[in-house]
Amino acid sequence: MARRRRGRPIDGVLLLDKPTSISSNDALQKVKRIYFAEKAGHTGALDPLATGMLPICLGEATKFSQFLLDSDKRYRVIAKLGERTDTSDSDGEVVQTREVKIDRGLLERCIAKFRGTTDQIPSMFSALKYQGKPLYEYARQGIEVPRESRKITVFEITLIRFEGHEVEMEVHCSKGTYIRTIVDDLGEMLGCGAHVTYLRRTGVARYPYEKMVTLEQLEALLEQAREQDIEPSELLDPLLLPMDTAVEDLPEVNMIPELAELAQHGQPVQILGSPTEGVVRMTMGEKRTFIGVANIDDDGRVAPKRLVVFR
Repeated sequence: MARRRRGRPIDGVLLLDKPTSISSNDALQKVKRIYFAEKAGHTGALDPLATGMLPICLGEATKFSQFLLDSDKRYRVIAKLGERTDTSDSDGEVVQTREVKIDRGLLERCIAKFRGTTDQIPSMFSALKYQGKPLYEYARQGIEVPRESRKITVFEITLIRFEGHEVEMEVHCSKGTYIRTIVDDLGEMLGCGAHVTYLRRTGVARYPYEKMVTLEQLEALLEQAREQDIEPSELLDPLLLPMDTAVEDLPEVNMIPELAELAQHGQPVQILGSPTEGVVRMTMGEKRTFIGVANIDDDGRVAPKRLVVFR
């Protein structure tokens, strides 16, 4: 007896505007329920305190979520000077209070030191895992474990506002960058301490900010569908972006249907004019139908890595 599907096979990427006070996984589960999706995954967690862009991949798009995890991010952050907390944000307990004696010139000079590639030690309250458990689980038990520093790149960090004890900044950074750690390090550099009071992710890869939708908007469309006695998919599915938007920065290799069929069966194929190395995005025919991603092997062939299953 065939197993009954738990959800419908819907593919695409939803740009969710995550609200504050819920985890990224909670937000993911809400979207999965609203879409009645068979499969879903997000592309990089945001702290419960944080809001903003959380791309959620549905169906076959989940195969390509790693490329969004690896992409650049943009944030707007507000920090409070004079107080350091155990989590480096306002969800934590204040562990130190110091006088704030700085001017804008000193602040801008210190901020400038974060630009470029540096080593960053992840916060104990991050979701990175140590011996199979997230670091924040150890932190909540008062246990500190060793963490290796990681290379991060801050492409740009800009001071937007400095009023009283509040500092507002915009940050464009590489994957794996902890904004809370930057703010905590900035506070220590200034000698007064600091923690995050507001954090919003405004960009992931090249996704447009204006395409984000809220949970409230999705719930309203569900209600509208009930009132109009139509399938919710008629109102919800147009909000999804194509799954290949997750890999749009990869070089494209377009192939004729005959070669595409071989690739779809996992066979490496020789394509004239393809790149000589790296990862590529495979498309088929004049319509440039996305069929998956591939590595260029040692023989210069396009070797399929992750394939779209057409249903």
